[in-house]
Amino acid sequence: MSTSTALITAAKNLREALRPLRFAPPTEFIYNPLDYAWAPHETYLTRFGGTKKKVVMVGMNPGPFGMTQTGVPFGEIAAVRDWMGICEPVGKPEHEHPKRRVVGFDCPNSEVSGRRLWGLFAQRFGTAEAFFIDHFVANYCPLVFMEDSGRNRTPDKLPVEETAAMESHCDAHLRAVIAALEPEWVIGVGAFAEERANRAREAMKGDFKVGRVLHPSPASPAANRDWAGAATKQLVKLGVWRE
Repeated sequence: MSTSTALITAAKNLREALRPLRFAPPTEFIYNPLDYAWAPHETYLTRFGGTKKKVVMVGMNPGPFGMTQTGVPFGEIAAVRDWMGICEPVGKPEHEHPKRRVVGFDCPNSEVSGRRLWGLFAQRFGTAEAFFIDHFVANYCPLVFMEDSGRNRTPDKLPVEETAAMESHCDAHLRAVIAALEPEWVIGVGAFAEERANRAREAMKGDFKVGRVLHPSPASPAANRDWAGAATKQLVKLGVWRE
């Protein structure tokens, strides 16, 4: 089985496993881009997941104007459409919040975290093809959680009793991604993702190394002070990148 086929199979398995899960208030809306944005997600896996990688970077879950709209991790519109060359049809979540519409590649908003992340890679590597020779970006959880007001809820803010089943499936998916790509490094984008990467290494008894970079979210004051420079220094210090 090719690596891209393994990634597609793992994503489909995760999609099916998460479908029956239910979450209690204040979570009122749940979007799964692996359902309604499958076309661009599959294109991403096919185009850029076809070879083994040195580095797999793992985020937490979709942002409202990133993967929620494009089906690509940290999928800021311009980065996915213009840099990666992906622009596929995107449908609608079954239960859509009136203030959080999914409009796919017509979304006028920019996902700051994705713009920072992919912007750094574009600056350092030039083309998407050059970046993806040795790198890949995945998300731990594909689900988007919202309160009735439209406020976003990240997985780390959900009650443990609600997330146990979800995390067992997300853990299995992360292990499948790592097994397919056989990276030397798994880098968590933020502390949550780093912890899940360490959990995968322990479960797999893997010999890959785990590290972390600062999450590029604008909610982080540290990320708002030259996130690209800070992340580059972290990756150089780990030995993932060279000066």
